[in-house]
Amino acid sequence: MTSSGGRLFVVDAFTDEPFRGNPAGVVLLDEERDENWMQAVASEMRHSETAFVSPGEDGWWRLRWFTPTVEVDLCGHATLATAHVLGGDSRFRTRSGELACSVSPQGWIEMDFPADPPASTEPPPGLARALGDGVTVVAVTRGVSDLLVEVAGPQDVRSVRPDLDALAEIPVRGVITTAFDDAADRVVSRCFYPAVGVPEDPVTGSAHCTIGSWWFARLGRDELLAEQLSPRGGMLRLSRRGDRIGLSGRAVTVWHGEIAV
Repeated sequence: MTSSGGRLFVVDAFTDEPFRGNPAGVVLLDEERDENWMQAVASEMRHSETAFVSPGEDGWWRLRWFTPTVEVDLCGHATLATAHVLGGDSRFRTRSGELACSVSPQGWIEMDFPADPPASTEPPPGLARALGDGVTVVAVTRGVSDLLVEVAGPQDVRSVRPDLDALAEIPVRGVITTAFDDAADRVVSRCFYPAVGVPEDPVTGSAHCTIGSWWFARLGRDELLAEQLSPRGGMLRLSRRGDRIGLSGRAVTVWHGEIAV
């Protein structure tokens, strides 16, 4: 059978170990494809996001991201995975504007994303019940896409037992729970996106535009280490740059092949 659909990679992002971090599909296209086809491929892949990248003009790439059910405006881990496949230094035009990636001397890929300072908001009805027993809510804020909930400490983040149906009813892309771990000197979080077909995301780059913006202001710091406490886990480095934020991570290619349709 002759391949015509593009080259396909599965990359574990925000980790340097296979089968940890957040897996993303990356499809390298010779030319843009119909969005119904891209959505069908993403549904077949069943990763939280699959990235589709095609050549643009003047050295830029065109980049789009799809969950198994919808196209999304921004995805950090699939952008990291795409830059990894392309060799590191990359520039993309996306629905969220222009994004750039570069490789640090330590081998981390750094992405330049828009910051997303969240604003205080009223807790939606049933939020405490939706997060489960034993979780103490400290603050509730809203970013561009997600609800960010600061809880009392790292153990509260680990203790979240979400009612996914209730979280899906909240009119946001997803719900982030976060706290600062003083002992480890890092931000910790978990991220839930049942409304877009992702119950719990292993590691969420775009959410850290909101998480980083919140903790930079709360702690008065410009550099942070962040850990997502999902079962697969993952690590990021965050840096404040005015109205932009640097998100850095590592990535590992797990397998690659070709799409035959």
